[in-house]
Amino acid sequence: MTQNAVDTPLQAAEHEPFLQVMWRDSETTARGYVVIDQLVSGIATGGLRMRPGCTLDEVGALAREMTLKMGAFGIPVGGAKGGIDFDSADPRADGVRERFLQGVRPLLERFWVTAGDLGTQQDELDSAFARVGLGDTSFHAAMVRAPDEEEARARVRQAFATRTDGLKLSELVGGFGVAEAALAALEHRGIPASSARAAVQGFGTMGGATALYLARAGVKIVGVTDAQGLVRNPSRGVDVEGLLRARSTSGVIDRSALRDDDEVRPGDEWLDQEVDVLVPAAVSYVITEENCDRVTAALVVEAANVPTTPGAEQLLKERGVGVVPDFIANTGAAAGAWWVILGDVVSPSGACARLASRIRPLVRELMILADETGTSMRAAGVRLAKENSQRMIGECGAAVAFRDLFDRTAQEQQLPHAHSGAAAGSAPGPGSEAVTDVVAAPPNGVAPPNGVAPVMAELEPDAGLMEAGRQPAAAFPAYWPGTADEPPGRH
Repeated sequence: MTQNAVDTPLQAAEHEPFLQVMWRDSETTARGYVVIDQLVSGIATGGLRMRPGCTLDEVGALAREMTLKMGAFGIPVGGAKGGIDFDSADPRADGVRERFLQGVRPLLERFWVTAGDLGTQQDELDSAFARVGLGDTSFHAAMVRAPDEEEARARVRQAFATRTDGLKLSELVGGFGVAEAALAALEHRGIPASSARAAVQGFGTMGGATALYLARAGVKIVGVTDAQGLVRNPSRGVDVEGLLRARSTSGVIDRSALRDDDEVRPGDEWLDQEVDVLVPAAVSYVITEENCDRVTAALVVEAANVPTTPGAEQLLKERGVGVVPDFIANTGAAAGAWWVILGDVVSPSGACARLASRIRPLVRELMILADETGTSMRAAGVRLAKENSQRMIGECGAAVAFRDLFDRTAQEQQLPHAHSGAAAGSAPGPGSEAVTDVVAAPPNGVAPPNGVAPVMAELEPDAGLMEAGRQPAAAFPAYWPGTADEPPGRH
């Protein structure tokens, strides 16, 4: 049986995860994990990452972060995450990812809306969904609940294909939100954007877009890092747009494109830069108790997931350094996607405008609250997110029948039945140790009104469902109305 994910002091959860499962690929050594931390409106959201060494603890912590992100922005969806312990650069990676999707297909049919993440591009994921018969988007579980599924799919396709500043929505809105969070924090500290200086660690999707929009707002970007080191220009700032043009798909800058006065330094020197804002936009836990004394910035704005250790965050707080937490600053990509899904916005520019109107007052509110109470922004944000989540569960339910996600649709609207190949107990795809036993109905056939006790299952060859005396957590009869047959006229 799998163990509960380990909580850090700043990530402590007051509830066990709703569902956590482990999958093993029968053709390679790959293992995969899904953690659904919480359901709201009977659904949860969170990306699918692929990297060597990915663990259940990591996936569980990130699922809890997704619950906080959705709660902080008032989106009626719970948090989830998926992870595959495999090298995304391996030529077998596409096959592993596809077999993983087949293995956890019952969750993807109705309960888990996933997206690209570390080691998984959105285009790759959408293509894999199409190959396993789940339509043309990884947002499938939300699409099937729309009042007009075809219109919803077309809206998502259009929004995610449109480019703004050369970037797709999935590439720009996350970094745009980080930039907006940083600008709000600078304003609260009384630092004009036109005189502010920033350094960004990581120049991939999130870091590149963050640097771009901070620079557009007048902030001088004195340095950015990639896998080869730090590129900096303390006097006039780096040419962000030029570096973006010289950036590879993996976020590495072509050094031949640098200007004569640009400097190349070791990558870890990003911490020492004399700036107002540091933006960690790469991997987790890069600011630690051992190195946080090197930070001279007034603000750390977290673009990566959990880039600051709890101990380091406390030490920074004691020195007066404000940390805008990841589940506030980097939620733009998830929030933007959900606003498109729900039809609140239909374009990248609409998503960015809505995000700016939400994130700036939110950051100001949390900074004021932290100042007044002597707590961190993270503590204030966690409290807000949890209160919002409980309110939304009260309004929408947690483990409920297909409660409406779409405001313009009547609650009692008849929704399409599950596809027979994805119903509870369906057979897994070839080469996959599947999760089908996890979606068996509970003995009494009744789900608690607002959630269920969690279940933990380890999916090993011939192991089946390993229960801990709890009811299975997915696919109660209320989730799968009627028979598993296709309704007449649906194909």
